[in-house]
Formats: sequence, C-alpha cells, structure tokens
Amino acid sequence: MKMKGMRVLMFVENVFEDMELLYPYYRLIEEGAEVVVAGPESGTVYTGKNGYPFRSTAAIANQQAKDFDLLVIAGGFAPDKLRRDPKVLELTRKIHEAGKVVAHICHAGWIPISAGIMKGFTCTSTPGIKDDLINAGATWVDKDVVVDRNQVSSRKPDDLPAFCRAIIDLATV
Repeated sequence: MKMKGMRVLMFVENVFEDMELLYPYYRLIEEGAEVVVAGPESGTVYTGKNGYPFRSTAAIANQQAKDFDLLVIAGGFAPDKLRRDPKVLELTRKIHEAGKVVAHICHAGWIPISAGIMKGFTCTSTPGIKDDLINAGATWVDKDVVVDRNQVSSRKPDDLPAFCRAIIDLATV
C-alpha cells in the first residue's frame, strides 16, 4: 500500500490501448491509490483497441491538476484524440509544472508533446512516435522504461511491469 492516500489521474477515450489503461489502473489501486479515469464525458463507456470496454469515472472538464498527485497516460490511438482537448493539455502541463509524476506509454507521448513539456527530457515510446518526440525537443532511447526527473515513459504493453514499478517508485520517493 505504498500509494495510500494518493490520487492518480488517467485519461480515457475510444481506441485506448486496453492493457496500457487496465494494467496501471489496477496496479495503482492495489498499491492503495485512488484512480480517477476521466473521459470527455463522465460515466460513458469507451472501447479499447482490442474491444475491452471501460466506463469513465469522471469528466475531463471537471478535473483540477491540484487534486492529483500524478498523471498516467495510456497509449493506443486515444491520445491523438485527447491531445486536441485544451483541458487535457492544461492538466498535463500543470501536473508536470508542479513537479508531479507524468507517466506515458506507447503513443501516449503525443499528449506531453502537445502540452509542450518534452523539451530537454529523455524518454522512450513506440518507435511510431520517435520522430514526434525528437521534434518536440526530447532525446529518444529504446529501453523498456525511462525515468527522467518527474517523467516515466515506456514503449509497449510488454513493458508494463517495469513501467508500473517505476511509477510507484518515483511517486513514493
């Protein structure tokens, strides 16, 4: 229960990567965290790339960065939709600027890119957005998990154990 009393924000939208949402969601709850999964609408069922449904627990528009200890962003193609929402970018930027953990896996790096917080950070991702991260000023490396200051990044679902361990370790320092 290393994360007892901590509040985690996650985003959800259709075509999220099923494992990249569900694995951290349950793993962080297992550590005692309260996990809020915010979508464009509260109580709406969003469907993952592989067909798994997930009902949002809150609306993105109603969230405040100050209410969370960290942000975990799942990949899939949902981040491409979510990064068009100014509130998603504001939450990501404010959580980052407060020095709180911002974790992103696979295609989730699109959101920190659009939030303008990647310059000068070393990270990883799916190779499909490597150029996007480099063009945003990040240094990209091919590793299962990268921790740079308050950011944690991973490449794919196979990296989820290392990703979650790094999130928990960094958030509970």
